[in-house]
Amino acid sequence: MPRFFRRLGRLLKALLSREAPDDAFALRFLEGEERGLYLAMDPRDRAHGVRVAKRLLARYPEAPDFAVRAALLHDAGKALRPYRPWERVLTGLYAPPVPPYPLRRGLVGAFQVRRHHPLYAAERIPDPRVRALVLEHHAPQSLWGRRLHLADGEE
Repeated sequence: MPRFFRRLGRLLKALLSREAPDDAFALRFLEGEERGLYLAMDPRDRAHGVRVAKRLLARYPEAPDFAVRAALLHDAGKALRPYRPWERVLTGLYAPPVPPYPLRRGLVGAFQVRRHHPLYAAERIPDPRVRALVLEHHAPQSLWGRRLHLADGEE
């Protein structure tokens, strides 16, 4: 299936989902400031993070805690903007090259958050191991980065 249609399917599934996030599961793993980052996310993004973390653990029961925490927080940078379904669809289908800073308002800001959400999340995560995995979740460099990327891509 062409990439465009896979993306469109993922977007529609995310938009139509009414799944409540399993916050109790997530908060068992998260530490300190990570909890606030997680709770600041839209419930749909939290539910997605929990699904990714559970998928990672199902496949790799030996996953270190920092990998599970990265799975839960990998999209935390998206919390810089309110969840607007039409923006999510548009920016999910088309992401022009935009610089990360200065962060703009409007549609340009939406494109920035879509493209640079790993950076925005990583800047707020104190643990360097979690930060590194969040940064690479779209372009994996490490073993756990690849595993996180795969677990994220299965939706």
